[in-house]
Amino acid sequence: MASHSKVKRRIIIDVISHKDQRYETVGDWKFDKKGNLHIWVSDIKNDDFNNLVAIHEFTEALLCKKRGIDERKITDFDMKYEALRKEGDNSEPGDSLEAPYQNEHLFATGIEKLLCSALNVKWFDYDKAVNDL
Repeated sequence: MASHSKVKRRIIIDVISHKDQRYETVGDWKFDKKGNLHIWVSDIKNDDFNNLVAIHEFTEALLCKKRGIDERKITDFDMKYEALRKEGDNSEPGDSLEAPYQNEHLFATGIEKLLCSALNVKWFDYDKAVNDL
C-alpha cells in the first residue's frame, strides 16, 4: 500500500451551505498554488445530488486544466453572468456561447446526466432541486 505521506496533490470536495459560495452557484472549483483541486458544493440535502454536482465540477475542472482555460477567466465570466441574470432565468453560465469553457461545461453536464441515469435519479428532480437553492 502506498504511503499517504508521499501525496503530491489532493482533490478536496467540501459540501457547504449555499450562502457560503463565492457567488451564486451550486458548484465551484479552484486549483491552489500547490496544484490541489478544491471543489465546493452547495448542500442540496441529498447525497446523490451533492455527488452529481461534485462530479460535474471535477470533470469541468479537469478538462479546463487540460485545455489551458484559466480558472480566473471562468470565475470572472460566471460572476458577471450572475450579476446580469434576469429574474426567472435558470440558465447556467457555462451554457452560454460566450463562456470561455462552454465545451468543457457541456461535456461535464453530459457526464452528470449519465451518472443520474446510473444512480436512478430523475434529471428533472435533480435540476429542480439545484434551481430551488
